[in-house]
Amino acid sequence: MADRLTQLQDAVNSLADQFCNAIGVLQQCAPPASFSNIQTSINKDQPSNPTEEYAQLFAALIARTAKDVDVLIDSLPSEESTAALQAASLKQLEEENHEAATRLEEVVYRGDLLLEKIQSALADIAQSQLRMRSGPASQPAAPES
Repeated sequence: MADRLTQLQDAVNSLADQFCNAIGVLQQCAPPASFSNIQTSINKDQPSNPTEEYAQLFAALIARTAKDVDVLIDSLPSEESTAALQAASLKQLEEENHEAATRLEEVVYRGDLLLEKIQSALADIAQSQLRMRSGPASQPAAPES
C-alpha cells in the first residue's frame, strides 16, 4: 500500500490524464463550427450527440478524481503537526499500547488458570467413568469370617 503522498501524486496524475483525454476526445468528436455566423449555427433542438455523452462522462470522472484529491489532501498531517506534537501523540499511543498489553497478559493468565481447572475437572470425570466401568467385579471380595 502506497503512502498518502504517493496516492496523492497518483490521483493528480490521473486527473491530468483525464483532462488530456477529455480534450482529445472532444476535439476529435466536435463538429466544425462556422465563425461567420455563430448564432445561427447553434440549434438547441439538435438531437443528443456522442460529444455530449463524452462531456458528461469526462465531467463525472474529473469530478470524482478531484474529490479523491481533496480527500487525500485533507488526510495529510496539518502544518500545526510539529515533531513535538507527533512525538507526544506517539508517546500517548505507546502508553495505550502498554496498558492494552498489560490487560491482555492478565486475561491470558486468568485463561490459563481456568484452563487448568477445566483440565483437572475433565481428569476427575475421566477417572470417575473408569471406576464406574470397572465396577464392583474388579474390586477384591471382602474376606469371609
